[in-house]
Amino acid sequence: MYTQCPECLSVFSLDVHTLAQAHGHVVCGHCQAWFDSIATLTDQLPPEPFHELPVNEPALEPPRIDLVVYRPRPDPAAVIESDAATVETSKEEDFSQLVFAPRFARESSAHQPTRSARPRHVHSTGERRWPWVVACTLLALLLAAQLGWAERDPLIRNPTTGGWLRISCAILGCPLPLVAAPEQLRLLASNVQAHPSVAGALMISARVRNDAMFAQPYPILTITLSNAQGQRIAMRRLRPDEYLDDPVLLNRGLAPGASAVLLLEVEDPGDKAVGFEFGFE
Repeated sequence: MYTQCPECLSVFSLDVHTLAQAHGHVVCGHCQAWFDSIATLTDQLPPEPFHELPVNEPALEPPRIDLVVYRPRPDPAAVIESDAATVETSKEEDFSQLVFAPRFARESSAHQPTRSARPRHVHSTGERRWPWVVACTLLALLLAAQLGWAERDPLIRNPTTGGWLRISCAILGCPLPLVAAPEQLRLLASNVQAHPSVAGALMISARVRNDAMFAQPYPILTITLSNAQGQRIAMRRLRPDEYLDDPVLLNRGLAPGASAVLLLEVEDPGDKAVGFEFGFE
């Protein structure tokens, strides 16, 4: 007889003894997959080339078998020979030694449940699936870690999850990545004056405070100059590496609740610029 593995489509030859050992459940010797060998059991292989063996569809009712090979003969009934002397002796039996139990004792013993036979330990298929359960658990944890890393910015910004992450990283000693939240930066003070050493340039100073509960990178500054009519005449966007030359400060970022003074050098647009505005990105 032959059967086929549904995973790697390998065809194997097996006998009745192999089928009876685990009620048709076998392990593929090629890919180590568990499968029911009875589903594709066949006496002869189909003509080549073939890819899959035909699947035996289960019947709605069990088939009836009529070809009898062997049937044991029933044992003859035992004949009980009674003796006349024995019958007469039984009529004259002495009942003086009989013990009669009370009715309530018989009733209590009748209601007492019989002791069932000791159950046999049967190995279920769940005991053989624990490696798959462990593997699926590890894959689920890995997927959760990947999703957490992909959504790390919203998790760090969230007050609840961000607090848990900060406490965990403080215990484990792992730094949290810097997450930008420009809406939580507050401009405390600013000043614009002519550059003391460069002609035709302006020196702009700004004091910024981080009101977030987490450290964030230094923002991209947007400086807009306007005239007396409120019209924009110049705008400049400065990256953090353009107004900070200390790589240690850039990598550390702006700590929660900390403030920093930013010094900027821009070209003087002339006497038309009478107003300026700061923005954070």
